[in-house]
Amino acid sequence: MRKNVKDIVIVGFALFAMFFGAGNLIFPPYLGKMVGSDFLTAIIGFLITGVGLPLMGIIASAKINGGFENMAIRVGKGFSLISGTAMILAIGPLLAIPRTAATTYELGVKPLFPGVSPLLSIILYFLINSAFVLNPSSIIDNIGKILTPILLIMLSLIILKGIINPIGNIESTSITSVFSMSLLQGYQTMDAMASVIFSSIIIGSVVSRGYTSKSKIISTTLLSGVVAVAGLAFVYGGLLYLGAQTVKILPRDIMKTELVIEISSRTLGAFGSVALGLSVALACLTTSIGLTATAAEYFSKTVSKGKVSYTVNVMLITLISIIIANMGVDRIVKFASPVLNILYPVVIVLIAITLIGKLIKNNWVVKFTVYTTLIFSIIDTLMNQFYINSSLKDIFYLIPLSRQGFAWLIPTLLVLFITSWFTKIGNINDEENQSAA
Repeated sequence: MRKNVKDIVIVGFALFAMFFGAGNLIFPPYLGKMVGSDFLTAIIGFLITGVGLPLMGIIASAKINGGFENMAIRVGKGFSLISGTAMILAIGPLLAIPRTAATTYELGVKPLFPGVSPLLSIILYFLINSAFVLNPSSIIDNIGKILTPILLIMLSLIILKGIINPIGNIESTSITSVFSMSLLQGYQTMDAMASVIFSSIIIGSVVSRGYTSKSKIISTTLLSGVVAVAGLAFVYGGLLYLGAQTVKILPRDIMKTELVIEISSRTLGAFGSVALGLSVALACLTTSIGLTATAAEYFSKTVSKGKVSYTVNVMLITLISIIIANMGVDRIVKFASPVLNILYPVVIVLIAITLIGKLIKNNWVVKFTVYTTLIFSIIDTLMNQFYINSSLKDIFYLIPLSRQGFAWLIPTLLVLFITSWFTKIGNINDEENQSAA
């Protein structure tokens, strides 16, 4: 029993470290500032998509002893490759990797050396990043193991100090649809996508500790997830609460990274903001190294089938990341929103289908359901990102939850139930279309 508890705690902290991307710290405080007195509703919404979905992704992966590729293959090999590539691009050179560099500059470099240009800082960041990616070393792993506890301690001090001595009064704001907005903000962590891409690491860790039966793997992963979720809920919820205290004392249009700096300096003084900035910057580097190596390996082995080397992929990823990182954190986040609004619903549906397993036996049901999700997510995103004739928008908004950003949900459920009913009535049960689940 003692061994089981110890393993759960160890794997739980590993899960926490996996989801606890330093770049994610900028979102809860900013959300708190937007919602003010509605912070409790916002915390629940943000934690559902920012923490709950990643946990479900890990459990779903443990259930099938695989990751996203195993989930998406039921839709088709082409879909699995294209959607998997899109997700790697999102958590790699298009969004997540550049965001770590931009966050490092705005939180770690700019406060200490305001005269340093963003581009110079970003180039230096990626030179260091590439050196470790091309020449793997245990040094960076050890730094990461040290930095995560330090960062957690710093954040705990800031949160506890902010709870005991608030930096401002929590005021109401004019924001509406707080819950749905908070759900969408949780997408920005990108952790649900990361969970199904990197799940093999966690599952491998559980198996290596002697848990070989499916039930033991799932139960150990689930309990470990509870440990990770508790830590993330404290950090994200605490930072969101502190952000809610800044409604009146800080400008409405303050940058996300500047808000984190202001909160840390107002709670722990100048030392607090500097120490937090440095630890976040170094933690971002360890995250970036892992993401770059994973993306380069994926494009080398899976996409190009060895035709484009790992080194060339690292160089291409680095170049793209430098260009995008120079946009700055806020512009990257704005750029990320439509991409995530398309990809996240697909990931959510595939995770849900994997969790209910044998209830959906026919792959045609999976195909119609997932493609419905994808189509409505694309249309929803286009409606919100570009000028569309108001009459068309009014028709589209007849779909329940479409105004809240979840136009895909009801059509997906309808197609799932209808296709399941038809395949059952028609006794369509092609053995070649059966899932291993």
